[in-house]
Amino acid sequence: MVLGNVLTLSVDQYSSQGVKSRNEDCIGIRIPDTEVLNFKGAVALIADGVSAAENGKEAAETCVINFLNDYYSTPDSWSVKQSAQKVLLALNRWLYGQSLRALNESRGYVCTLSILVLKSTKAHLFHVGDSRIYLMRGGVLDQLTTDHTQRINAEQSYLAQAMGFSAHLEIDYRCIDLQEGDVFFLSTDGVHDFLTKPELSQALGELPTRFEGLTRWMVNEALKNGSDDNLSCQIVRVDSLGLQTARDYCHELGLLPFPPPLSVGQRLDGYEVKRIIHESHRSQAYLVEDVETGQQSVMKTPSVNFEDDPAFIERFRHEEWIAARVHNPHVVKLVVPARSRSALYYLTEHIQGVPMSRWIRDNTRPDINRVIQIVEQIVKGVRAFHRKETLHQDIKPDNILITNDDRVTLIDFGSCWISGIQEINAPLEREHALGTACYSAPEYALGGKGSVLSEQFSVAVVVYEMLTGELPYGEGYEKAASPAAFARLTYTPAYHYNPLIPVWMDGALKKALQLDPRRRYESFSEWLHDMKHPNARLMPDHALPLIERNPLRFWKISAGVLFATQLMMLWWIFSRG
Repeated sequence: MVLGNVLTLSVDQYSSQGVKSRNEDCIGIRIPDTEVLNFKGAVALIADGVSAAENGKEAAETCVINFLNDYYSTPDSWSVKQSAQKVLLALNRWLYGQSLRALNESRGYVCTLSILVLKSTKAHLFHVGDSRIYLMRGGVLDQLTTDHTQRINAEQSYLAQAMGFSAHLEIDYRCIDLQEGDVFFLSTDGVHDFLTKPELSQALGELPTRFEGLTRWMVNEALKNGSDDNLSCQIVRVDSLGLQTARDYCHELGLLPFPPPLSVGQRLDGYEVKRIIHESHRSQAYLVEDVETGQQSVMKTPSVNFEDDPAFIERFRHEEWIAARVHNPHVVKLVVPARSRSALYYLTEHIQGVPMSRWIRDNTRPDINRVIQIVEQIVKGVRAFHRKETLHQDIKPDNILITNDDRVTLIDFGSCWISGIQEINAPLEREHALGTACYSAPEYALGGKGSVLSEQFSVAVVVYEMLTGELPYGEGYEKAASPAAFARLTYTPAYHYNPLIPVWMDGALKKALQLDPRRRYESFSEWLHDMKHPNARLMPDHALPLIERNPLRFWKISAGVLFATQLMMLWWIFSRG
């Protein structure tokens, strides 16, 4: 699925050992095909092996080669920042580990690294060390990176940060908007230390009439100016952002027509409708059977009410895209159609289960241990989305299927937020469909951005309802739309509805259901632990032992009881005498 714009770039690069016996610099540029370019972008990067480290050359080559391979292997749903930082942290750990194994500082694997990722209408910069990235825009040359060097005196300085320098990596990140005609210039110190900024600006200003071979000419000029280091530089020019018009984009989205509403017995592309599972103003879900193989699956189709709504169509297409990438036993699986499609729909596996909403109605006093086992499966499914930097955003009982043996599956990706796709420009205002209000975190109603903590809130609402059959803040929650309205809400302890719920478990639920996301758990694992093990810090004072509520009072009472006991013993002894 290709979305939005497709960049057009011109590039040139050159590297030379200069006066040195070997070249410890390494450079690389990759402009992938259209599909990958759209989701991951184009990459240019430059590394300079630290000469004081014997394996600087190997470090530079490792960074360039492995980054280009590993970055494009990260999930399409990840943002550029997430993808690059994950790869860079792994690379740094490997380089640092190799240096430790060398048992000799002079044989360390250390290099500088500057990376430029161009995706859609943004430029993402990652930088550590003293290689540089410049931007030439409107005839003005700006240095976008800051050298990580510490100056000793006017003539001497040393490198303060680099790849493989230490186990802890601090890498600069910056994101800027792109414009057509932007020229990015990447270089090592063998070039930019021997060409003044006016000289660089003048050379790059010749690009309209001169491009091929310009980097080689700049390297030769630096050599003439006395460069005594390896020399490498790259030029990346944005020739076109490839922005589509709304008309073109809508045409691309609407290549497949909407299918009409189907009834039992009707066929579409060799799939016969056996049962209507769900119908709403937005979509339909059918149990269908492949007439050739007899395999049953679920077909989801968009409602014809939205066939002229490109934002809705884009979101519907994203549902299949997500299903193809989130793989987990507790997330419904995508089924690849056996034949080419004549209309817009997608297929998923058929789960022999019922919605959690029905399970809640049928289990008014469920076994608490059983509920915890079910919750752990829900969390595993939700985490599968989070690992793809995706939020489900519509976690509710109707979107959770449960089988007779309590196997849980999450369904419906219609409200998902995908970090990697949000970075792709589209010539329309994207639909921001959110989940059901009574299960969504307050930050959504207040116009804020969702997060993993928002998902924690939604899961906790579902768990609260499983245990009690009620909602934690009552009917007023769904109508709240301002900070004042939320402040008037009151949490009802779960044991108020179900006396079998331990006070300490309610404390864990209450924390996950805090209206302020900053007061919730930092992670699902921490919450699950407190749901299974008493946490005294979350219990109300009246439920805590006296020694924890008021230690001083406890010891005073203990001392009093001991004194009274001793008096009674003395009285008994004297009375017997």
